[in-house]
Amino acid sequence: MRKILEVCVDSVESAKNAAAGGADRLELCADLVVGGVTPSLALYERVREVVQIPVHVLLRPRFGDFLYGKEEFEVLKRQAQSFKAAGADALVIGCLTRAGELDMEQMGVLMEIAGDLPVTLHRAFDMCADLEKALDVAGRLGVRTILTSGGHASALAGVEMLKRLQEKAGEVEIMAGAGISANAIREIYQRTRITSYHMSGKKVVESAMEYRNPKVNMGLPQLSEYEIWQTDEEAVRRAKKVLEG
Repeated sequence: MRKILEVCVDSVESAKNAAAGGADRLELCADLVVGGVTPSLALYERVREVVQIPVHVLLRPRFGDFLYGKEEFEVLKRQAQSFKAAGADALVIGCLTRAGELDMEQMGVLMEIAGDLPVTLHRAFDMCADLEKALDVAGRLGVRTILTSGGHASALAGVEMLKRLQEKAGEVEIMAGAGISANAIREIYQRTRITSYHMSGKKVVESAMEYRNPKVNMGLPQLSEYEIWQTDEEAVRRAKKVLEG
């Protein structure tokens, strides 16, 4: 029985904290605050220099839905080619149709680019209209792992669907994600027997800025410019301890 704790990170500091806490592998992205988008090659290269665990790279050209037009998909293809050439241990992808189904054409092209690299289907899966049908399609495409919350805001809320997916998964690995902590792992495992988990383990780090301008906001208005999200080494360590047990 393979036990995997994957930690999603968007900075070198978070990558180091995750590895120190006992993560088995990383999912590397940028801008985790909006759910993650494709990281830069520079970030990927630096993370590879400072950690020794596998690095899976998220490919998502923008924030928002997973319905990609011609130009967006061209970017996705180039990102897949670049990170494969750079030595990524796996690619993390997801493309949908207007009807909320996996886009077999786009997914097939990305799978072909990945070649012998393992591929994870990210939480675009949770936006599908029929998760059990999407599981079957993903398996036929050759997807190795599906990251899912069972179609709910958190894995705990979607635990009944996670159980059904786990029972039907066959050779596909179901990895529970969204709201994962040591306590969540304990409960989800008891109810589903899933042994692969995905977490960010984030904590909020106060900015070191002394001067602050309250009149300017550089991004989403509900987010402070003076808070940094970062992986908490201790949260990862607690989750790993439960998973090992």
